Amino acid sequence: MACLFCSTHGSPLYNERMILEIFPVGPLQCNCTILGDEETREAIIIDPGDEISRIHRRLTALGLTLKQILITHAHIDHIGGALKLKSLTGAPIFLNEDDLPLLQIMAEQAAWVGVETPETAPPDEGLSDGRRVGLENYPAQVIHTPGHTQGSICLHFEPLKMVLAGDTLFAGNIGRTDLPGGNSEQIIHSIHSRLLTLPDNTRVVPGHGPATSIGLERKANPFLQ
Repeated sequence: MACLFCSTHGSPLYNERMILEIFPVGPLQCNCTILGDEETREAIIIDPGDEISRIHRRLTALGLTLKQILITHAHIDHIGGALKLKSLTGAPIFLNEDDLPLLQIMAEQAAWVGVETPETAPPDEGLSDGRRVGLENYPAQVIHTPGHTQGSICLHFEPLKMVLAGDTLFAGNIGRTDLPGGNSEQIIHSIHSRLLTLPDNTRVVPGHGPATSIGLERKANPFLQ
């Protein structure tokens, strides 16, 4: 499995007991993240948008039990496979409630991409701003960053110096705002007030494409100058 960034041992940024695999799935190549604890054999998955059989096989191969399915926002490429993964693992789905309207237009979203409409359902739990989620040894704080969608969130793993930014912030770019729920002024405000306040050495894992850092985006992202 090709990974945007993989670590099972030895990285100075990460505890040696952590399993971290980030890899693109689906026609829009959404970055799906598996984060697991080698000691407890528990895991979370962020944005399982597609290729659920492949993701499930990887969980099985790693010997991990899935505890949470975390969705950064309710666009089809990020949430399309969540319910199928829940049916395979029993893990609950977490989504910010402000994106519930996007679940109601999933057929329209599927038409944008030219794929079949996936089955979806309301989340089991919400992802409100400031909520703590993740694993006991690898917790994350929810940062609500509306703008790409109204319910867009980022996940800040402070001890790991890492933020999973969904489609809010990319390497040299920001999330599009021309889809339902998007707001260009709002996304800029979210990034400046919620993400650029993080330390410069915070690794940014976006919803698509390569990883970057807060410091690099603060200095060089043309949309943030």
